[in-house]
Amino acid sequence: MSLGERQQWILKSIVDTYVSTAEPVGSRAIAQQSDSPISSATIRNEMAELEARGLLVQPHTSAGRIPTDLGYREYVDNLMTPAELPEAEKQEIRHELSERVYEFNDLLKRATSLLSVATGYASVSLTPSEQFSYVKQLKFLSIEAERVLVIVVLSAGLVRDRLIRISELISSEQLQLIAGAIEESLQGIPIQEITLVTVESALEGIALPDAILNQLLYEAYISIKQADHLDVYMDGVQRLLVQPEFREATEVHRVYNALHNDGLITGYLTKAQGQGPDRPFMIRIGQEIKLNGLEACSLVTTTYELGDRLCGRIGIIGPKRMEYEKVIPRISFIRESVKEYYDKKSENFE
Repeated sequence: MSLGERQQWILKSIVDTYVSTAEPVGSRAIAQQSDSPISSATIRNEMAELEARGLLVQPHTSAGRIPTDLGYREYVDNLMTPAELPEAEKQEIRHELSERVYEFNDLLKRATSLLSVATGYASVSLTPSEQFSYVKQLKFLSIEAERVLVIVVLSAGLVRDRLIRISELISSEQLQLIAGAIEESLQGIPIQEITLVTVESALEGIALPDAILNQLLYEAYISIKQADHLDVYMDGVQRLLVQPEFREATEVHRVYNALHNDGLITGYLTKAQGQGPDRPFMIRIGQEIKLNGLEACSLVTTTYELGDRLCGRIGIIGPKRMEYEKVIPRISFIRESVKEYYDKKSENFE
């Protein structure tokens, strides 16, 4: 969409002002922001033209204008200028990201939380995936009588665990023997190709009652298969719901339900892609999201990469009236910090 220089300035000024105030913006407020003399009448004419082109809307007869989804799209694509993140904030993020992180799950949860705090909106992330995932380690840990923790470490360093109840007592040594045999037999086999028969073949010749042996084999198989599933982490939903757009209880209910539908969000993030190296962020505004309940929101996500094979998604869910210029550099820095920390500590994520 081709806009004149003055129209661009007016549209950007309206979006910036509306983002700050959450109130419709009038011509007088825009005129006061101009470095050169420009009358309110001239601005009103330009605002009327922007409205006719679908970029602004007048919510009330006597009110100012607010951006439409198309207006935000023009702003995001052509008008916004993301600012550099202050060095002090970078140092704070690095410090917070590195504290008490013992496995990748902790790192991603911490990054998701920091992103919400840094932007003031809800944050969301999707655990990384690779085309072919392998079992790196399998452990059975005896917690107490008849309770065992099954731990699966994937080739990417991701850790999954399940607490199971077994029908008979078994020693820690026997548990280690079984886990070690299964782990060794699965080396080099992609999880997608592992079947129950594959796991069963690992324990031929081990002398244990069939009942307990079969149960441990089955639980190992289920744990391995579940370990490769993608997880969604979300933080700061309350920061989103206190925005002025969500004053009505019905709107809060719709947004809350949409955000807590893990399958819906996982499917969306799995399909989400950036727009290439020059535009690594996927920004969807209002109706562009195409998820029931999120029509009043915008979703900004990007891909984070770990090593040579892994990639996941991380981003922000905010009102359409979000501070895009603030959000973009913070997502970008946290994404790069996750990659940097993972590359440095990946050997310890086991």
